[in-house]
Amino acid sequence: MTDQPSNTDRVEILSKRVLFQGYFRLEGYRLRYRLYSGGWSQEMQREIFERGHAAGVLPYDPALDAVVLIEQFRLAAFLAGMTPWQKEVVAGIIEEGEPPAAVALREAEEEAGCRLQDILLIQRYLATGGASTETVWLYCGRVDASGLGGLHGLDHEHEDILARVVPAEEAFALLDEGKLENAPVIIALQWLRHHRARLREAWATPKSA
Repeated sequence: MTDQPSNTDRVEILSKRVLFQGYFRLEGYRLRYRLYSGGWSQEMQREIFERGHAAGVLPYDPALDAVVLIEQFRLAAFLAGMTPWQKEVVAGIIEEGEPPAAVALREAEEEAGCRLQDILLIQRYLATGGASTETVWLYCGRVDASGLGGLHGLDHEHEDILARVVPAEEAFALLDEGKLENAPVIIALQWLRHHRARLREAWATPKSA
């Protein structure tokens, strides 16, 4: 591909204002952008949902060949007519100045009682590119899953989280049967299915504490 001009040369923000500020923030923009055919687009108005950025991790035990999935209530899933208790990977919001991997390590302990021994980046991606700036840093983490499971979460964050150790093949079956309904768990399990053999070989030797 030929070199492209920088994004700042191709987008002109005409105005920006905060429309709502609560637990999340909604911002309004007037803008225009460069067209592929040349020249500028017409001026347009867009609202952008601001909720920060997130880090998620799929804990994987190469010896048991099992993953740790969590289940928790999600109002948005309920309002969308989907299962309100979603099967998910561990995840949390990245606070300003926090390394994404550190968030994944912390949330693994808080939400699933997992102490990760290694962590690999799967992908950074836009959660909803048409409406929000939120990006998700998604990882796979090495864990000893023996004895894990049960209830977790922080009361002051209204969390009621059930962690389960799920054999990898069972998790893949849930994926194939359409029983997983959120992007992070779908992406993480698809990645694991493709990289599982390599990962089991690389993580074959138990890591000393």
